[in-house]
Amino acid sequence: MDILKNQIKELAFLYAENLNAKIVERKERMKLDDNSHYLIYRVLGISDHEGELIDNYQNTGRFLYKYAGSFLEKATTLCFNYKYPKGVKTKVVNTLGQRPKTFEIDFLNGNDAIEVKWRDATTDGDHITKEHTRVKVIREHGYKPIRVMFYYPQRDQAVRIQETLKTLYAGVEGEYYAGDEAWSFVKRYSGVDLKLVLTNIADERFS
Repeated sequence: MDILKNQIKELAFLYAENLNAKIVERKERMKLDDNSHYLIYRVLGISDHEGELIDNYQNTGRFLYKYAGSFLEKATTLCFNYKYPKGVKTKVVNTLGQRPKTFEIDFLNGNDAIEVKWRDATTDGDHITKEHTRVKVIREHGYKPIRVMFYYPQRDQAVRIQETLKTLYAGVEGEYYAGDEAWSFVKRYSGVDLKLVLTNIADERFS
């Protein structure tokens, strides 16, 4: 278990270093940006200084969300592989349509086809259609679709979409876990309290 905790800690520091490098690089490039659009900001009551801060945080946020999701998905996979070393990331052919040609399974362990997401705040109606196709395809390949999403969206429309997806998974005899249930599932499935491991890493950073 200590080896796994160290692997997750090393992964966290690697992602933190890469994220910081990306942010620094983007901020340097932004110094050369054409900021003539600040005129519209000012028209709408946003000062040049506030506009600069907003643009900086918007760009930083894009990197942060991308790295946060990728890190948590990889950390979760490390936990699953700790218990099930033969589990793999794989793809299955879309048997119900032409697009996309394949669907990815984040962790396939026996018949368990696990999708790991750090959060899903989409409000796109097409997302439901794609997910509906995805879980049916996975079921047709003989696997049980399992969705693990750690952070539930907060906007009403996004919440409704997740509720629809939960019903969809139940309809194909799959499993859907979100929020606290997702953390509990990882602990139960892998034997690793990932939330505690990550909490300890975060506490060490800011102690």
